[in-house]
Amino acid sequence: MDRRGSGLEGIHETTLTRYILASQKAYPEAQGDLTLLLAGVQIACKIIESCVRRAGVAQLYGLAGSGNVQGEDQKKLDIIANDVFKENVETTQKVCVMVSEEEDLAIVCDKTFGTAKYAIAFDPLDGSSNIDANVSIGTIFAIYKIQDPASVTTPEQAKAAILQPGRDMICAGYAMYGSATNLVISFQNEGVHGFTLDNTVGEFLLTHPNIRIPAEGKIYSVNEGNASNWDAATSKYVEMVKYPSDGSKPYSARYIGSMVADVHRTLLYGGIFMYPADKKNASGKLRLLYEAAPMAFIMENAGGGAITGPERILDIIPSNIHGRVPVYMGSINNVKIVQKLYSSRASSEKAVEAKELAHV
Repeated sequence: MDRRGSGLEGIHETTLTRYILASQKAYPEAQGDLTLLLAGVQIACKIIESCVRRAGVAQLYGLAGSGNVQGEDQKKLDIIANDVFKENVETTQKVCVMVSEEEDLAIVCDKTFGTAKYAIAFDPLDGSSNIDANVSIGTIFAIYKIQDPASVTTPEQAKAAILQPGRDMICAGYAMYGSATNLVISFQNEGVHGFTLDNTVGEFLLTHPNIRIPAEGKIYSVNEGNASNWDAATSKYVEMVKYPSDGSKPYSARYIGSMVADVHRTLLYGGIFMYPADKKNASGKLRLLYEAAPMAFIMENAGGGAITGPERILDIIPSNIHGRVPVYMGSINNVKIVQKLYSSRASSEKAVEAKELAHV
């Protein structure tokens, strides 16, 4: 039966819920806790999507008159998205720890009575500075496993429990609220799959199965307004792609200013997304736990790479729930060039240091 134009399009498509349930069957020991947690994440993203769509008519644009722990001005939608995500995740009773960009301390979910074995870190509304301009924004989340949830009773204990390297992540994903609402998700040692929200049935439908980033791309994404403050390796790489020495076509520059949107494009088209450290921000700007690490997890599972320059993002053990890192992620060949530039710089610095010591 041809369902085009019948209103029945998509009824046989794989929904996100079906996909998660099917994935659960691959693990006989699974008890469905992660499935229920992700159901809460889905609902949160659907509600946030609705708020974003109605922001103009519901007068949700503008500042809320407060700031978050990062010292950034909070938009009205920042606060709404944070409350929505916390409520819908906590009510699943499958998380014992939550960390949000908008909250100073790690949150202990005491309703679970020490039985919930997962922790979740999230940025409820990434790119919120672009809200009033109607630019694509999104939600990022990372899920970790807690070995001894009963021992987590204070914010400090919650902080210690969730400060894990990204390589130990169980699941990561992001929702992007743009011309369509996409939810991209990946589990440990599995591929990356993209779903699109069909508002006629209220479900995320599988539209981008097994996403694989091209091994090399011709798009670079970075805020060049900060170029005067970059280090030598970043400056050299951007110079190389803008002015190729072999006479080949220069790379195209694409920068939205919303990490979710820039990474999503990079994931689909290839190339590299960069948010380097600079003289003003020596540790970079993006938060490791709920921005850099989950996006690096997705990027690597799609065949790409993600580094801080010298090191792999997923190998870093966070020292603070709001700690920041420089970010270079995208097509594996592009990322390797950046890594080589940093390695060369490190070697040169060591040679200079050795030479200076020899003259002492």
